[in-house]
Amino acid sequence: MKSILRYFKGVGREVKRIKWPTRETFIPSMIVVICIALFAGIFLSLEDLAAATILEQLRNAFANM
Repeated sequence: MKSILRYFKGVGREVKRIKWPTRETFIPSMIVVICIALFAGIFLSLEDLAAATILEQLRNAFANM
């Protein structure tokens, strides 16, 4: 039990040493992260749609043989 308390006290000391970003640096960074995530989501969705369409057309083309 003492080792667990000692561990969490050490974690608390380390958290106090962290240099947290200011609002002026945090907001632009967060905007960049959100934009990249949105772009990746849209890109992957479109890629999935294209692959599904191509596979469906191939399935239909070979089903009629």
